Amino acid sequence: MHVDGVGHPLDAAPAGWRDRMAVLAYGSNANPSKITWLRGRLGLEGPVVVAHARCGGLAAVWAAGFRVVDDQRPATLTATDGVEDHAIWFVTPDQLAVLDRCEGRGTRYHLARLTEPDITLEDGTRLSEVHTYVGAAPIRYPLLVDGKPVRTADVAQAEAAALEGVAAGGHGVPCEVLRPASPG
Repeated sequence: MHVDGVGHPLDAAPAGWRDRMAVLAYGSNANPSKITWLRGRLGLEGPVVVAHARCGGLAAVWAAGFRVVDDQRPATLTATDGVEDHAIWFVTPDQLAVLDRCEGRGTRYHLARLTEPDITLEDGTRLSEVHTYVGAAPIRYPLLVDGKPVRTADVAQAEAAALEGVAAGGHGVPCEVLRPASPG
């Protein structure tokens, strides 16, 4: 759990945290420094409850396009063989709204409900209702090099910027995209 710029054990998390929306976090969203950045830049508030998880059939891979702010490739998610360790944020509605703004929900990434999650927390709890952000446009679809996505675990971000390939035809994640609520 992250609060006041410091990590704390999950047993210090607020009561009912397991009832919050579970959001699979990968790439920079799995980094504690991102939480601090979100607090300072986008007004993220309250204890951020994050648990480690083993995720089967999903991988963080490099996106086909680049970020405008620093010309680096962001991570995106795709379905693939194997197991990776990622983070699960258990978010409040206000925290989800901050993530939506940060991820450019509806333009860069879509918020989606995973339809076939194989996700287990480190305490052995299997999660059946998990959400995540998936690429919403070709620049956020997986980069394919020689026809295959490139895992972020295999190639450092500085090297990923020089990769050459093509965008996949979609994000490739078994999910249901959740449309944002209409304003007003």
